[in-house]
Amino acid sequence: MGALSTDLWQRLAAYEIGPSDASLSFARRLARENRWTERFTTRVIREYKRFCYLAKTAGHEVTPSDAVDQAWHLHLTYSRDYWQRFCPEVLEAELHHGPTAGGTNERTRYYDQYAATLKSYEEAFGEAPPEDIWPDANRRFTVDPLSFRVNPRDAIVLDKVVAGWIGRGLLILLVIAAFLLVGGHLQ
Repeated sequence: MGALSTDLWQRLAAYEIGPSDASLSFARRLARENRWTERFTTRVIREYKRFCYLAKTAGHEVTPSDAVDQAWHLHLTYSRDYWQRFCPEVLEAELHHGPTAGGTNERTRYYDQYAATLKSYEEAFGEAPPEDIWPDANRRFTVDPLSFRVNPRDAIVLDKVVAGWIGRGLLILLVIAAFLLVGGHLQ
């Protein structure tokens, strides 16, 4: 790692979000709500802590990746933990989350802040952020905002590759059905 503020990073690294006796832990809830694996969720929580570190030390406003933002949003719902333990005891400062006002100026501002965040990440931690959690700014602000929550009881979600194969299979079935309806045989 780069030149880390050791005390702050040690507090962040040791910090566990939410009550330790909860039957549904913060990590399990985050994984469930985002359909992430346990391993990926653990990595996202680590990156969330790194983001919080940057928020305190970067010297400029920072912008999270979408995955890190999901962790932050959920953490904010643990309001007592967030405001009574995390901010005063771990960060030793308040960390507010504000939504964008929208529009071109805001998009440009957050795009630039995100690029600066990625640069500060490399300087602080001595390595590039993991691309699967911290994608480039173009993906962060053009692809990721298209995401939305889907309840699997209400919809079927298919991978694009699987959907493509199903579509091709249905097309073949339609061609066969049309052939059978028209005459049913070749001569």
